[in-house]
Amino acid sequence: MPHHAPLIGEVRADICVIGAGFAGLSAALHLAERGARVVVLEANRVGWGASGRNGGQLGVGPRADIRDYEAMVGPEDAAKVWEISVAANRLVRDLVKRHDIDCALTDGYLDCGWRREDAEDSRAYAEHVATRYNHADIRPVERDEMEALLGTERYHGGFYDRLGAHLHPLRLALGLARAAVAAGAVIHETSRVTALEQGGVRTATGTVRAPEVLLACNGYLDGLSPVARAEMLPVNSFVIATEPLTPERAARVNALNACAADSLFVVNYFRLTPDLRMLWGGSESVGRHLPGDIAQRVRQRMLMVYPDLADLKIDHAWGGALAITGTRMPSFQNLGSGVRAIGGWSGSGVHMATMGGRIAANAILQETDDWDLLARMPTPRFPGTDWLRVPLLRAAMIWYGLRDRF
Repeated sequence: MPHHAPLIGEVRADICVIGAGFAGLSAALHLAERGARVVVLEANRVGWGASGRNGGQLGVGPRADIRDYEAMVGPEDAAKVWEISVAANRLVRDLVKRHDIDCALTDGYLDCGWRREDAEDSRAYAEHVATRYNHADIRPVERDEMEALLGTERYHGGFYDRLGAHLHPLRLALGLARAAVAAGAVIHETSRVTALEQGGVRTATGTVRAPEVLLACNGYLDGLSPVARAEMLPVNSFVIATEPLTPERAARVNALNACAADSLFVVNYFRLTPDLRMLWGGSESVGRHLPGDIAQRVRQRMLMVYPDLADLKIDHAWGGALAITGTRMPSFQNLGSGVRAIGGWSGSGVHMATMGGRIAANAILQETDDWDLLARMPTPRFPGTDWLRVPLLRAAMIWYGLRDRF
């Protein structure tokens, strides 16, 4: 992981991007490729936040069910959102190929219904997008086939999408950073922004003078912009990685080597790594502090699906914050005075944050069609400030967590 020197003194740029995750790096890359002078400020290291810690699932479609978009904004805008979200998947694939990013990109995604009605809805979704949006890579999966593919009786079926995929997320972020620097962008790590100013931003050790600023901080926006933060709420998610499975055992629990996610409100998401560890994500919390029992709490969720993996040692466990919106539709905000904010990927950040960065870059360069479309999607503000939002979200998570048990 190459080090990028912290910001010292005053520099000038056309655009200052705050946050070196998928969104910020994608924006910086696409802006620099078109000749803009771009400075990226990262409070920690490249990919330090959700971009480097997530489950590595490359999705297809928006995070919110496209049928919800159809009901909320009508079929015409919903179709445009679908096109953008599928293009987002292909954008990641193109960037990986074009910049030779070694991130173990592997095709295949399984959507798994926890309850019978969930599986029926999942299969109905597959038929809907195959028919309405001509998405030929998706097909329904019945219960018997799901059991054969995943080696568990827990799920009632769902769908398989060949365009979905999984990858090593931190390697993707580092590859995007290398590409952005090669295109002319400048990255400063350990350079936490302390204030937005007219015509620029300030850190503890320097200032960037730029007429355009892009906030791409997602779950780590903190107090930098209360207006932007009002549409996005940080939620902690947790991941474990077991010791490696034998090839025979790995094939039994994931015959297609696909990534998977289920229909619980507190989602289980899982896949095999290239060295055949079971990488399992699940459980959530709110607040700034991560619990000390991550390995045990996520292991329990894994054993709900695979009790026969109880003998496996947990080699790694970690967590971090993503950002959700109330509708799970991403947040695109023009805050005025040359400041824009994007985020609220709600668990779809590998593809949608990468695309979001490109859309923001285009908007800064006065190509605003996609920005205007996503900015008018409904993302209502969460009520109150953090002292009210966090208890409300904690209560909601308890309620839905209880509902998941029945």
